Amino acid sequence: MADSGPPLGPLGIIAGSGGLPGRVIAGCLAAGREVFVLALESEADPTAVAAVPHAWCRLGGAATGLDLLRRRGVAELVLAGGVRRPSLAGLRPDWRAAKFLARVGYRALGDDGLLSAIVKELEREGFRVIGADRLLVEAELPEGPLGRFAPDAEALADIALGMRLARAIGALDIGQAVVVQQGLVLAVEAIEGTDALLRRCAALRRDGPGGVLVKAEKPGQEKRADRPTIGPQTVILAAESGLSGIAAEAGTTLVVDRAEMIRLADAAGLFVVGTRPADA
Repeated sequence: MADSGPPLGPLGIIAGSGGLPGRVIAGCLAAGREVFVLALESEADPTAVAAVPHAWCRLGGAATGLDLLRRRGVAELVLAGGVRRPSLAGLRPDWRAAKFLARVGYRALGDDGLLSAIVKELEREGFRVIGADRLLVEAELPEGPLGRFAPDAEALADIALGMRLARAIGALDIGQAVVVQQGLVLAVEAIEGTDALLRRCAALRRDGPGGVLVKAEKPGQEKRADRPTIGPQTVILAAESGLSGIAAEAGTTLVVDRAEMIRLADAAGLFVVGTRPADA
């Protein structure tokens, strides 16, 4: 866990879906840092937060969430895990959330624009927002292959194409990932997220070898809120979809449970590789 200066009371963790909240909690406990988790309803894994002080809050319950954090003495916050963006009707914003959304324009903002606005709003409320990477050991994906397998020439060509496409859709604030096979774009990530993208690809693969998931950071992305992330679940779904490997942007992608991810990839015969975009 990176040194962030003197502790400022319990670290507040706003927990969404996936394995990242659990890894952040484990990293804090190993370092002796007290935590308080604000677990988002229908997103956070109950088993990941059960052993630490926590409270549940719906996504649109901003006033309740802020009050819970303050009553626990939280000064530092980290946003960890995915959140499915609901419709405005599905969000059911309370008065505090409605005030924020009216100011920033919920419908006009893409996902990254909205996350950036949320981070700024939390800072306006007096919280210090830090990135999850500062709380994890070996958090960022290094350049080059992890594990026993490496991409062949055909996969490298798919990765190069996929990285260009991922950066392009990221610049439009659409998504972070694409799947490419034999020079064909099978799928592009949008609102559904990477896991659903991979499940969708199972029926889209062409006959023959190959198929690569490529993830990249959105240009200008708010790094403290929505870094591209891979982990054991990514490998499991990539293998179930018949892909040959995973490539993600080195130095910007977070890795959840690296040892387990590599073990699963080796067992499935998949490569996992960190790569740099041509424009980096």
